Amino acid sequence: MRRIETWEELQIKNDFLFAKVMSDKKICIKLLEMLLHIKIKDIKYLEKQKALDFQKDAKSVRLDVYVEGDERVFDIEIQATEKRNLPKRSRYYQGMIDLNTIKKGEDYEELKESYVIFICTFDPFKKGRAQYTFENVCLEDKEIRLNDASRRVFFNARDYMTAENEDIREFLKYVNGGKSNHPFVKELETRVEQVKENKEWGLEYMTLRMREKEIWKEATEEATEKVTEEGIKKMVLVLKELNVPQQTILLKIQNQYDLSSEVAKQYL
Repeated sequence: MRRIETWEELQIKNDFLFAKVMSDKKICIKLLEMLLHIKIKDIKYLEKQKALDFQKDAKSVRLDVYVEGDERVFDIEIQATEKRNLPKRSRYYQGMIDLNTIKKGEDYEELKESYVIFICTFDPFKKGRAQYTFENVCLEDKEIRLNDASRRVFFNARDYMTAENEDIREFLKYVNGGKSNHPFVKELETRVEQVKENKEWGLEYMTLRMREKEIWKEATEEATEKVTEEGIKKMVLVLKELNVPQQTILLKIQNQYDLSSEVAKQYL
């Protein structure tokens, strides 16, 4: 597990910090309008880093920034670690958002236009584009759109220089760790400073990260124990097939795996 960054070290690409910065409604609206080229009158927050969990056996989803307007709903994710399952993850998020926006018995017409946005610090599709926008279209005739009011947009901060829109280019440059004099970037920098001055949020961040570290350590130890146990069992099986005396096997696994005599006997 990577070293835990201190609260003061965090950059906008950190999901916790990003969510706190986007808790400023004016900044959140500006970002959405800039990225999607739409006008938004107002939004309401459906909880920052909201967890969606509808069924007992379903995989829960934690969204970084989840907001809705009168006719639209938006999920903004900041993604700083490269994962292969990002497209399917975006599909899952969009489905869960749909379930969250329509009540049982309501008509499908009540579904709001939805946007799932991933702001990545890497190129998710390896094509060198700063932006990838996906809608459902007919494969036989690309002129026919499904018009299901859903859209998934991926931004690639690493290749920010290829963005056609200057506002988006400067924002992605900032996410990538670069400096910019763009007014919106300056506004973001000011907001980041304000967020970091909040001691309560700083404590919340460090508490969450320390808990994550503990969970990672526990999982690693459990995995190591499982691998070790399987290794002992395989060794004992092989030695028995070779007709090695039990006392010799006992001493072998005791020495190799640093086991007590009592524990070693359990594997015979």
